[in-house]
Amino acid sequence: MAEAEEALRTLAHNVRTARTRAGLSLDELGRRAKVSKGALVGLEKAQGNPNFATLVRLADTLGVSVSALMEGPAEGRVRVVSADAVMPLWTGERGSEARLMLTTSGRAPVEVWRWRLQPDEEYPSHPHQAGVVETVSVTSGRMLLIVDGTEYPVETGQTATFSGDAPHVYRGAGAETCHLIMTVHLPPGPAPAV
Repeated sequence: MAEAEEALRTLAHNVRTARTRAGLSLDELGRRAKVSKGALVGLEKAQGNPNFATLVRLADTLGVSVSALMEGPAEGRVRVVSADAVMPLWTGERGSEARLMLTTSGRAPVEVWRWRLQPDEEYPSHPHQAGVVETVSVTSGRMLLIVDGTEYPVETGQTATFSGDAPHVYRGAGAETCHLIMTVHLPPGPAPAV
Protein backbone atom coordinates (compact mmCIF):
# COMPACT_ATOMS: atom_id res chain seq x y z
CA MET A 1 0.00 0.00 0.00
CA ALA A 2 2.86 2.39 0.78
CA GLU A 3 4.18 1.89 -2.78
CA ALA A 4 0.81 2.92 -4.29
CA GLU A 5 0.62 5.97 -2.00
CA GLU A 6 4.15 7.02 -3.01
CA ALA A 7 3.26 6.58 -6.70
CA LEU A 8 0.17 8.77 -6.22
CA ARG A 9 2.23 11.47 -4.47
CA THR A 10 4.76 11.42 -7.33
CA LEU A 11 1.92 11.66 -9.88
CA ALA A 12 0.36 14.57 -7.96
CA HIS A 13 3.67 16.46 -7.85
CA ASN A 14 4.41 15.84 -11.54
CA VAL A 15 0.93 16.90 -12.73
CA ARG A 16 1.07 20.08 -10.64
CA THR A 17 4.60 20.87 -11.89
CA ALA A 18 3.71 20.25 -15.55
CA ARG A 19 0.49 22.29 -15.25
CA THR A 20 2.35 25.21 -13.65
CA ARG A 21 5.12 25.02 -16.26
CA ALA A 22 2.45 25.11 -19.01
CA GLY A 23 0.84 28.15 -17.36
CA LEU A 24 -2.55 26.45 -17.07
CA SER A 25 -5.11 26.90 -14.33
CA LEU A 26 -6.96 23.85 -13.00
CA ASP A 27 -10.04 25.04 -14.92
CA GLU A 28 -8.14 25.37 -18.21
CA LEU A 29 -6.34 22.03 -17.87
CA GLY A 30 -9.64 20.36 -17.04
CA ARG A 31 -11.36 21.92 -20.05
CA ARG A 32 -8.59 20.98 -22.48
CA ALA A 33 -8.08 17.43 -21.11
CA LYS A 34 -11.81 16.83 -20.55
CA VAL A 35 -11.24 16.04 -16.87
CA SER A 36 -13.37 17.57 -14.13
CA LYS A 37 -11.83 20.26 -11.96
CA GLY A 38 -12.75 18.23 -8.88
CA ALA A 39 -10.83 15.22 -10.20
CA LEU A 40 -7.80 17.45 -10.90
CA VAL A 41 -7.92 19.02 -7.44
CA GLY A 42 -8.05 15.52 -5.91
CA LEU A 43 -5.22 14.32 -8.14
CA GLU A 44 -2.96 17.25 -7.22
CA LYS A 45 -3.66 16.47 -3.55
CA ALA A 46 -2.63 12.82 -4.14
CA GLN A 47 -6.18 11.61 -3.69
CA GLY A 48 -8.27 9.43 -5.97
CA ASN A 49 -7.32 6.82 -8.53
CA PRO A 50 -7.11 8.23 -12.09
CA ASN A 51 -7.68 5.71 -14.87
CA PHE A 52 -5.37 5.16 -17.83
CA ALA A 53 -7.47 7.22 -20.26
CA THR A 54 -7.35 10.20 -17.88
CA LEU A 55 -3.56 9.95 -17.59
CA VAL A 56 -3.20 9.84 -21.39
CA ARG A 57 -5.46 12.90 -21.84
CA LEU A 58 -3.53 14.84 -19.17
CA ALA A 59 -0.15 13.90 -20.67
CA ASP A 60 -1.30 14.85 -24.18
CA THR A 61 -2.70 18.17 -22.98
CA LEU A 62 0.44 18.98 -20.98
CA GLY A 63 2.73 17.89 -23.84
CA VAL A 64 4.57 15.27 -21.78
CA SER A 65 4.75 11.48 -21.72
CA VAL A 66 2.55 9.40 -19.44
CA SER A 67 5.63 8.19 -17.62
CA ALA A 68 6.83 11.77 -17.12
CA LEU A 69 3.72 12.13 -14.97
CA MET A 70 4.45 8.94 -13.07
CA GLU A 71 8.21 8.67 -12.64
CA GLY A 72 10.39 10.08 -9.92
CA PRO A 73 13.83 11.57 -10.61
CA ALA A 74 16.25 9.62 -12.81
CA GLU A 75 18.40 7.21 -10.84
CA GLY A 76 21.48 6.78 -13.00
CA ARG A 77 23.04 6.40 -16.43
CA VAL A 78 21.55 2.95 -17.18
CA ARG A 79 18.14 1.83 -16.06
CA VAL A 80 16.94 -1.77 -16.31
CA VAL A 81 13.24 -2.38 -15.72
CA SER A 82 11.64 -5.77 -15.14
CA ALA A 83 8.05 -6.22 -16.32
CA ASP A 84 6.97 -7.58 -12.94
CA ALA A 85 8.26 -4.39 -11.27
CA VAL A 86 5.81 -2.22 -13.24
CA MET A 87 2.10 -2.19 -12.47
CA PRO A 88 -0.26 -2.45 -15.45
CA LEU A 89 -1.83 0.90 -16.40
CA TRP A 90 -4.69 -0.87 -18.16
CA THR A 91 -6.20 -4.26 -17.48
CA GLY A 92 -8.97 -5.78 -19.58
CA GLU A 93 -11.80 -7.95 -18.29
CA ARG A 94 -10.33 -11.06 -19.97
CA GLY A 95 -6.77 -10.61 -18.69
CA SER A 96 -5.28 -8.25 -21.26
CA GLU A 97 -2.92 -5.60 -19.92
CA ALA A 98 -0.61 -2.74 -20.84
CA ARG A 99 2.53 -1.85 -18.87
CA LEU A 100 4.51 1.33 -19.45
CA MET A 101 8.05 0.03 -19.00
CA LEU A 102 9.96 3.30 -19.34
CA THR A 103 10.30 6.55 -21.23
CA THR A 104 13.55 7.73 -22.73
CA SER A 105 14.75 11.21 -21.82
CA GLY A 106 15.50 14.09 -24.15
CA ARG A 107 13.52 16.55 -26.25
CA ALA A 108 11.70 13.80 -28.20
CA PRO A 109 11.03 11.05 -25.63
CA VAL A 110 9.91 7.54 -26.53
CA GLU A 111 7.63 5.46 -24.33
CA VAL A 112 8.21 1.69 -24.33
CA TRP A 113 5.15 -0.46 -23.52
CA ARG A 114 4.53 -4.19 -23.09
CA TRP A 115 1.04 -5.34 -24.04
CA ARG A 116 -0.79 -8.62 -23.65
CA LEU A 117 -4.05 -8.90 -25.62
CA GLN A 118 -6.45 -11.79 -25.14
CA PRO A 119 -8.44 -12.96 -28.18
CA ASP A 120 -11.25 -10.51 -29.05
CA GLU A 121 -10.37 -8.14 -26.21
CA GLU A 122 -9.59 -4.59 -27.26
CA TYR A 123 -8.34 -1.25 -26.06
CA PRO A 124 -9.73 1.82 -27.87
CA SER A 125 -7.49 4.91 -27.76
CA HIS A 126 -8.51 8.48 -28.40
CA PRO A 127 -6.40 10.50 -30.85
CA HIS A 128 -3.15 11.84 -29.38
CA GLN A 129 -1.60 15.25 -29.99
CA ALA A 130 -0.25 15.96 -33.48
CA GLY A 131 3.23 14.54 -34.05
CA VAL A 132 2.80 11.39 -31.93
CA VAL A 133 3.85 8.23 -33.81
CA GLU A 134 3.09 4.74 -32.48
CA THR A 135 4.82 1.51 -33.47
CA VAL A 136 3.65 -2.00 -32.55
CA SER A 137 5.80 -5.13 -32.89
CA VAL A 138 4.01 -8.44 -32.31
CA THR A 139 6.30 -10.95 -30.60
CA SER A 140 3.71 -13.76 -30.43
CA GLY A 141 0.13 -14.26 -31.55
CA ARG A 142 -1.72 -11.81 -33.72
CA MET A 143 -3.69 -8.61 -33.35
CA LEU A 144 -5.87 -6.27 -35.33
CA LEU A 145 -4.70 -2.67 -35.38
CA ILE A 146 -7.63 -0.43 -36.29
CA VAL A 147 -6.69 3.11 -37.29
CA ASP A 148 -9.42 5.55 -38.28
CA GLY A 149 -11.83 2.65 -38.83
CA THR A 150 -9.54 0.58 -41.12
CA GLU A 151 -8.32 -2.83 -39.89
CA TYR A 152 -4.70 -3.94 -40.25
CA PRO A 153 -3.81 -7.51 -39.19
CA VAL A 154 -0.38 -7.67 -37.51
CA GLU A 155 1.09 -11.12 -36.85
CA THR A 156 4.09 -12.61 -35.04
CA GLY A 157 7.28 -11.01 -36.34
CA GLN A 158 5.51 -8.06 -37.97
CA THR A 159 5.74 -4.39 -37.02
CA ALA A 160 3.33 -1.59 -37.89
CA THR A 161 3.64 2.17 -37.41
CA PHE A 162 1.10 4.98 -37.68
CA SER A 163 0.35 8.56 -36.70
CA GLY A 164 -1.32 8.49 -33.30
CA ASP A 165 -3.46 11.57 -33.97
CA ALA A 166 -6.33 9.41 -35.32
CA PRO A 167 -8.66 7.18 -33.28
CA HIS A 168 -7.08 3.72 -32.96
CA VAL A 169 -7.83 0.35 -31.38
CA TYR A 170 -5.67 -2.61 -30.38
CA ARG A 171 -7.59 -5.92 -30.54
CA GLY A 172 -6.38 -9.45 -29.84
CA ALA A 173 -7.04 -11.74 -32.82
CA GLY A 174 -6.82 -15.47 -33.40
CA ALA A 175 -7.06 -18.17 -30.74
CA GLU A 176 -4.00 -17.38 -28.62
CA THR A 177 -2.78 -14.48 -26.51
CA CYS A 178 -1.00 -11.72 -28.44
CA HIS A 179 2.15 -10.21 -26.94
CA LEU A 180 3.52 -6.99 -28.37
CA ILE A 181 5.94 -4.19 -27.73
CA MET A 182 4.60 -0.72 -28.45
CA THR A 183 6.63 2.45 -28.68
CA VAL A 184 5.10 5.91 -28.57
CA HIS A 185 7.33 8.54 -30.16
CA LEU A 186 6.44 11.95 -28.74
CA PRO A 187 7.07 15.16 -30.65
CA PRO A 188 10.05 17.24 -29.56
CA GLY A 189 9.42 19.49 -26.57
CA PRO A 190 10.73 23.00 -26.20
CA ALA A 191 14.48 23.54 -26.27
CA PRO A 192 16.01 23.96 -22.82
CA ALA A 193 16.51 27.57 -21.70
CA VAL A 194 20.08 28.77 -22.03
